[in-house]
Amino acid sequence: EKKEEEKEALKEQSIRDKTKVVSYHVPHNSAVQVYDYKEKRARIVFGPAQIMLSPDEMFTPLSLSGDTPKRPNRIRALHLRLGPDFSTDIIAVETSDHARLKIRLSYNWHFEVEQIRDTPEAVKLFSVADFVGDACKLVASCVRGAVASVPFDDFHKNSARLIRASVFGIDDEDGRIRNRLEFPANNLIITAIDIQSIEPEDQRTREALQKSVQLAIEITTNSQEASARQEAERMDQQAKGKLERQIINDLSEAEKARNIFMEVQAEVRAVETTGQARAEASSRAEASRIEAQSNVESSKLKCEAETIEILAELEEIENRREGELQYLEEKNKLESAHAQEMVKIQTQKFQEMVHAIGPETMKAMAISGPELQARLLNSLNIKSTLITNGRSPVNLFNTAAQMITNQNNISWEDSESDV
Repeated sequence: EKKEEEKEALKEQSIRDKTKVVSYHVPHNSAVQVYDYKEKRARIVFGPAQIMLSPDEMFTPLSLSGDTPKRPNRIRALHLRLGPDFSTDIIAVETSDHARLKIRLSYNWHFEVEQIRDTPEAVKLFSVADFVGDACKLVASCVRGAVASVPFDDFHKNSARLIRASVFGIDDEDGRIRNRLEFPANNLIITAIDIQSIEPEDQRTREALQKSVQLAIEITTNSQEASARQEAERMDQQAKGKLERQIINDLSEAEKARNIFMEVQAEVRAVETTGQARAEASSRAEASRIEAQSNVESSKLKCEAETIEILAELEEIENRREGELQYLEEKNKLESAHAQEMVKIQTQKFQEMVHAIGPETMKAMAISGPELQARLLNSLNIKSTLITNGRSPVNLFNTAAQMITNQNNISWEDSESDV
C-alpha cells in the first residue's frame, strides 16, 4: 500500500501544469543553453538573468564528472559555471623504475567568454558534454607520460616542475614553462596546477620513500651543521686575521708616532740652538725694513711737497695771466671808448664849424683860390699853364681834356661874374 501511495504521489508530481510558464533563474557568472526544437537552433543566456521558455524550447542539461578521483555523471545541472573555479583529481602513475604513486592534483580553470559573449560562437561553451572529465583525463595522460619517463628519485626531486612542464608545455623561444593550457573546442583555460600530495601505492615503496626522506633530512642536517661549522671556523680565522692585522697596524702607527716625536724633538733642539741668531737676524731685518720704509715715506712726502709747490706756482702764473688778460681787456675797452668819444667830438666840432661858417661861405672859400689864379692868368693873357719838375709823369692824353674843362669853367665863371 505504501508503495502504491508513493507511486501515485510521484505521478501527481510528474504531471505538469500546462497553464504555467517554465522559468529558470540563471545565477551570476553562469550560462544556460536553451534549444528550440522547432527552429533547430540554440541560444545562450548569460547570468544573472531570468529565462522563460517558449512552447518549443527546452533546457540543455549538463552531466559532469565529480568526486575525487573523478567519475562520470556525478554532477547534473542546467547552468554552466564560467569560473574561475578549481577541480581536484587523484592520478595513479608509475615511474620508469616501476614505482607506483598516487598524485592528488588541483586545477584552476575558467572559460574565456569576453570575446564570444553575445555572438553565435557562444554555443562553443556547450560543445563538450563533460568538460571536467575530458580536462582531467587529458591532464592525467600528460602527467602519466611525463612520470613514466623518469626514475623515482628524479621525480621526487623535480615533481612540481615536471608536472607543470608536462601539462602546460615549454615555450620554444625562451625555454620557459607556459602559464596556461587552452581547450579551443569550448574556450576552457587551465591556469594553474597545485600538487596537494604524492603517496606511494606499495608499502615497500612507502617505506623506502620514508627512509629516503629521513636520509635526505639527515644529509641536509649534516650539511647544514658542516656549513655552520665551516662558517664559524671561517669567521674565527677572519677575526684572528683582523686582530693580527690590527696589532701590526697599531705597531706601525706607534712607530710612526715615535718617528714624528723624534723629528719634533730634533726641530725643538735646532730652534733652541739657532733661536738667538734667528732673533738677531730678524731684528736686523726688521730694522732695515723700518728704515727703508721711513725712507720711502720721506721720499713720498718730498714728492708730495714738490708737487704742491709746482701746483702753487702754476696756479700763481695762471692767476697773473688772468689778471693781465683782464687788464688788457679793460684797457682796450677804455681806448675804444675814448676813440669813439673823440670821433664823436670831432664830428660834432666839424658840424658846429660848418654850421657857424655857413654853406655859402664854405663855397666861397673853396673857389677863391682857383678863381684868383684864373683871373691872374687872364690878366697875363695866358690860356693854360703846366708846371712839372720832370720826375712825375704827366698823362698828356688827359691833360688836354682837363685844360678844356678848366677853360670852359673859367669862361662860365667869367660870364657869371659879368652878369
